[in-house]
Amino acid sequence: MGKLFLVSAGPGDRDFLTPKAEQALASSSDWVAYGLYLELLAELSAGKIHHDLPLGEEIGRARLALDLAAKGKTVALISSGDIGIYAMATLVFELLDQQLQGKQNHPEWLQVAIEVIPGISAMQAGSSLVGALLGHDFCTVSLSDLLTSWQTIEKRIECAALGDFVISFYNPVSKKRDWQLNRARDILLQHRPETTPVLLGRQLTRPEQEVRIITLAELDAKQVDMLTLVSVGNSESRHIVNGEQHWLYTPRGYAKKL
Repeated sequence: MGKLFLVSAGPGDRDFLTPKAEQALASSSDWVAYGLYLELLAELSAGKIHHDLPLGEEIGRARLALDLAAKGKTVALISSGDIGIYAMATLVFELLDQQLQGKQNHPEWLQVAIEVIPGISAMQAGSSLVGALLGHDFCTVSLSDLLTSWQTIEKRIECAALGDFVISFYNPVSKKRDWQLNRARDILLQHRPETTPVLLGRQLTRPEQEVRIITLAELDAKQVDMLTLVSVGNSESRHIVNGEQHWLYTPRGYAKKL
């Protein structure tokens, strides 16, 4: 029986890769990932067999990882951030679910031992870099409508706005999607102040890192790309300045006790 590790590589900096993830990578003979993730982990990859499938080949990566493990190999299927958040873990389990339903013809997949290795997501890394933006109730919304209808996405944004959640937007824009973020901003502006702080974090924890703090009124899709995390505070989130230090935090209500 082979072993399949679903490995979270974290946001990019090696210091954010957990010891558990390092152990899984070290014990795997085959690594399956998008090329950028293999590059970020290059110093750990000596002697490993790389299987690099491009963006858009997520199903192919999941199938390949299961196939290799079903042959008795120890395999690491790698995603950045946390592999269970908008990443490859859910696709692996969807394929296994389909096999159990008789919709796939790979009974050998069901013999594979699977272990999910959690990691640090972009929203956690971004919040830590500016303070504690996720200090109270929060949610995430992907603005990509490739797999989820825009009608559903917009409904979720509206509900999150009504609930006054801190919201982290993943997949905010792409070359073919350049209006959804502005629409999300307009929905939020109906429910929270224009001065609500917004974190723009690009290439978080990587050498190219860029972190900006703006207001909700200033947010525009032209400011971001697919490598940018957009986190919008709730109606009580605060931007505080101490000399050259800028912090964002979302209070939980302790002011009543202070």
